[in-house]
Amino acid sequence: MTVSEPLADAKARGIRALIFDFDGTILDTESREFWHWQELYRAHGRELALTDWQHGIGTWDAFDPWAGLPDAVRADQERVRADLHGRILADIQEQDVRPGVRAVLEAVQPAGFRLALATSSDRAWVTRWLEHHNMLHLFEVIATRDDVARVKPDPELYLLAAERLGLRPEECIAIEDSLNGATAAVAAGTLVLVVPNDVTRTQPFPPTWPRLGGYEGGLAEVVRVAVGG
Repeated sequence: MTVSEPLADAKARGIRALIFDFDGTILDTESREFWHWQELYRAHGRELALTDWQHGIGTWDAFDPWAGLPDAVRADQERVRADLHGRILADIQEQDVRPGVRAVLEAVQPAGFRLALATSSDRAWVTRWLEHHNMLHLFEVIATRDDVARVKPDPELYLLAAERLGLRPEECIAIEDSLNGATAAVAAGTLVLVVPNDVTRTQPFPPTWPRLGGYEGGLAEVVRVAVGG
């Protein structure tokens, strides 16, 4: 199969756009955040279970990491939060986007597809990092938590992104890293491709959901696996 064949096949099946999640899917902020929280827990003789942390990935207010820390830490939460947030931001500032994802995103429009973003994060957060990595201009549509009443796993973000593209959800492929995000995409009626990261790889994704280990195969491989080609 040539590189162009999966793309042509997807178009023949009615696929017109790709909708990417952001955190963990394009820029792996999620692993960095977990590692820093894990360090905080261990500094106080506690252990932060990845399975607990995973409940909050891709959504909002589903897991409160402060609840597992000693009373003395929670009593000093404002100072601890500021220090922790500063270290997380400094770490994210130094990291690159996930390997291969830039080439995939840059190939979408030349291949004749449209590109959108659907994220449970706020617009200021994703704009900051997309601008930092010179990728903001690649996205025709951005739907964030500022635009909806309910974030993932509710399908509202994906429905809104498709609506703003002027497309039906079934004309779109969603690329996600988390169970909450992929659940939202499936509920919206899009195709979904799971590309997990270090902290989402062990989540209980249904085996019927297409999955890739990374983006090294380029846009053609993303599309081929997503449509089941």
